[in-house]
Amino acid sequence: MRSISAQYVFTSAGKPLRRGVVTAEADGTILAVEDTGGELVERAGTEFYNGIIIPGLVNCHSHLELSHMRDLIAGGGGLQEFILSVRDRREAEQDVVTAAAERADREMRDGGVVACGDISNTTASFDVKRRSSIRYLTFTEIFGSDPLIAGSRMSEALKVAAAAAEAGLPGNITPHAVYSVSEPLFTLINQHINRDSVISLHFLESDDERKMSGGHLERALTLASLSSGLILVHNTVITRGEAERLSTAGNTWFCLCPSSNMRISGTMPPVTLLRETTDRIVAGTDSLASNDRLDMLTELRLLHEASPETALEEVIRWGTINGAEALKMSESLGSIEPGKKPGLLLLEPVDLLNLRLLPHSRVRKLL
Repeated sequence: MRSISAQYVFTSAGKPLRRGVVTAEADGTILAVEDTGGELVERAGTEFYNGIIIPGLVNCHSHLELSHMRDLIAGGGGLQEFILSVRDRREAEQDVVTAAAERADREMRDGGVVACGDISNTTASFDVKRRSSIRYLTFTEIFGSDPLIAGSRMSEALKVAAAAAEAGLPGNITPHAVYSVSEPLFTLINQHINRDSVISLHFLESDDERKMSGGHLERALTLASLSSGLILVHNTVITRGEAERLSTAGNTWFCLCPSSNMRISGTMPPVTLLRETTDRIVAGTDSLASNDRLDMLTELRLLHEASPETALEEVIRWGTINGAEALKMSESLGSIEPGKKPGLLLLEPVDLLNLRLLPHSRVRKLL
């Protein structure tokens, strides 16, 4: 059993606790959370840290199987050029893909990630995910804009989804994006969605996407109506009216991946607009094809810098309890509460006076 305290404890279940104390079993199960009112009495055996304790981080969007593409695609070319580059360069030997995925998984673990919503177009990353301490939700992703190949694409996806199930990896079949899925394929995908499904959809990533297709809101709302939850990824050019309409579904989550957006198109998602519209914001790293590193803390810092009026506590919620709820993992992860096993991280160094992350803030795993 360990008792751990810090200048602040952000439980993601209530207000920040000034010098609160978290007591946990050796296996990480939370036994108690004490609000000391900031008056921590020195006790034998209580560990104290000069930083902020938070739950383990939840990465709601990655592509582990693309990790071998690190540094292969130059930034700034826009979405269409990026998509073509991924298509042309993603093929690699299985041992290369596996080794890169293992490094990426380790990078996320070292950065405090305890759960991840991961896109899979193939089975290439399944062995890595199966052996990882990160709890993965696998999105078997389908794309195909040619109506004539809808049936074959669905057959391929069903094989990948079956392999995921055989590997013990929970997940769902999910469309890539509105512009990349034909109407017949969209209909087939819908037939494999039920009220237990969590769906991921690349959504309004750039103005290029608007030019490639229409019907974004209608398709997204259809997916939301069929599933238990819809994670809309990127939202870089979403408007207030679109965000408000999508929020009315009640089960949509808006996933922001600022590093990826800045690298591909040089555009930050409208963080303040979304925050003013919904409290269902989550965060992700995207892949190493579009990001230099899989560091959730960097993503949260960028979001905070883009919306400085937002309290740090709220930004941390985006990367912890909100992510856990979006992935349907909040029964054990996402917040520091008795009975849960969320992992405990220490943020340091931090601007403790203004409660802001610093460019060199890092996480240290405590439990």
